[in-house]
Amino acid sequence: MNTKRRETLTSQLVRQVAGRIKSGEFPRGAKLPTEKEMIDEFGVSRTVVREAIANLRANGMVSTQQGIGAFVVHNTALPAFRIAEEDLSVIEEVVKGLELRIAVESEAAALAAKRRSDDDIRAIEGACEAMADAIKTGSDSIEADLNFHRAIARASQNDHFLKIFNYLGEVLIPRARLQTHRFDESTLSEYLARVNSEHRQILVAIRRSDTDGARATMRMHLSGSRDRLQQSIDDGQ
Repeated sequence: MNTKRRETLTSQLVRQVAGRIKSGEFPRGAKLPTEKEMIDEFGVSRTVVREAIANLRANGMVSTQQGIGAFVVHNTALPAFRIAEEDLSVIEEVVKGLELRIAVESEAAALAAKRRSDDDIRAIEGACEAMADAIKTGSDSIEADLNFHRAIARASQNDHFLKIFNYLGEVLIPRARLQTHRFDESTLSEYLARVNSEHRQILVAIRRSDTDGARATMRMHLSGSRDRLQQSIDDGQ
């Protein structure tokens, strides 16, 4: 059996860009290709490109200028991971977003359990399956994650929940802003499998019209993400 762990798309892109920096193809001070150029060349999503640049920035290899792009600042090997001061401010922001999600989405899940239609159940199930497929193939699962939570907001039959979710968008998904697997999880795929397992627990409660169960499982799911990120802050101080 092949025990080699699947390398994520983000890790692959980080490795390739870091290799070009170390080889001198991207020399000190050079501007990296634009997001669109990286998307076209490497065949990845914009989210993967942004995660890779954030990773390279956290490791001191590039700096970014708003509206201009990313520039090489170091021509050295990747150092061991540490939570830098600039990372902490992003983590703290995401923790606050999760606190909002706990308050809003727990009640949305309870209402979804009470009001959901058969179409809503199929949409939630479909998002779970899409995320499972993404985990198996090592592809980007953020859209499937968003669709899962969006489907529950829609199933609440209260447009305000859906509008709030759509307004905030992927800023509320921790790994859309962070390299989540850099923290307590040994691999990103294990982390995502756990996330999708929690999604399925929420789905079961909604399918059973169990309002208290849906509320509790959603709260547990989001609280777990918040607590893991909060621990990252505490460990980095």
